[in-house]
Amino acid sequence: MTELPGLLDRWRADLAAWAIPGHITAAVADSPWVLPRQVFARRADRVRAAPAGPSYQRAWAALDPPGSVLDVGSGAGAACLPLLPRTTTLTAVDTDPGMLERLSERVASAAVHLRTVLGPWPEAAAEAGPADVVTCHHVLYNVPDLEPFVTALTAAARRAVVVEVTAVHPLAALNPLWLAFHGLRRPESPTAAGLIAILTAMGLRPGHEAWRRPGGPDYASFDELVDVTRRRLCLPPGRAAEVAAALVASGVDPSRPADLGSSGRDVVTIWWDGGAPGRAGA
Repeated sequence: MTELPGLLDRWRADLAAWAIPGHITAAVADSPWVLPRQVFARRADRVRAAPAGPSYQRAWAALDPPGSVLDVGSGAGAACLPLLPRTTTLTAVDTDPGMLERLSERVASAAVHLRTVLGPWPEAAAEAGPADVVTCHHVLYNVPDLEPFVTALTAAARRAVVVEVTAVHPLAALNPLWLAFHGLRRPESPTAAGLIAILTAMGLRPGHEAWRRPGGPDYASFDELVDVTRRRLCLPPGRAAEVAAALVASGVDPSRPADLGSSGRDVVTIWWDGGAPGRAGA
C-alpha cells in the first residue's frame, strides 16, 4: 500500500498534462472537449446488436442469476444495453442529460425498470444505491481523483465491478495531428497499465484482459468526423479541408469514418469483486 500515494500522484499529473495551452484555445470559439453524442449512440446500438468481448462476458457471467446493474458514466448504454436480458433493474448515472435521454429511449422497449441519476460520481453514489454488478466503461481517464471514485464503485457492487478503458489515453490517436497543426507534442499517459497498478495497490486484486474491439463506422459521414476532429484540434472552420486531407493521409477511410477519440481499438477489461453487502439479485 505504501506505493499507492505515488501512483495516484502520477495519475493526476499525467491527466493534468493533457491541458491545452491557453493561447490555442483562445484562438477558436468552439470547445475542444467535444462530446459526440451521436457517436456514442451509434456505438451503443452496434454493441447491443452483437454483444461480444471480455467486458460483456465478465458482466454477463456475474449476472447469473439475473440481477441489478449500475452503469456509471453510462452514455447511451454501450456497457449496459447488451446486459438487459439478465438485468432486473438498471440504474444509469451520467453528467449529461442528453446521453441519459438516449439511453432511456433504448431501454423503453425492454422489460427492465430504469432509474437515471444525473450527476457526477462518486457524488451520485448515495442516490444511485447499490447493485449486483457495476459497469464503468471509458470513464476513468476523466477522473483525476481516482481513489474515491474507485472506492465508491467497489462499495456499490454486490458481485463485481467491470471497467473498460483504452490501453492508452483515448485522445492519443490525435497526437500526430496536434504536432502537424500546432507543433505541440501531446502526452500518451496515463495508461491502462498504470490504472491496474493503482487498483492492485488499493488491494482490489483486479483481473484484466487486453483485447481489440472490432471496428465499425462511428460517424454518419466523413464530413461529420472532420468537423469533430477540427474542433478537438482547436482549428477554425476554414481549415476543415486541411483536417480532411490530414485524416486521409493518416489512413482514415472516408467510407468508414472511425472516431479518433478512442485511440484505435486496443482496449483493456478490468474486473474485481464488489464490496456491497446484501442478498445477490436483490
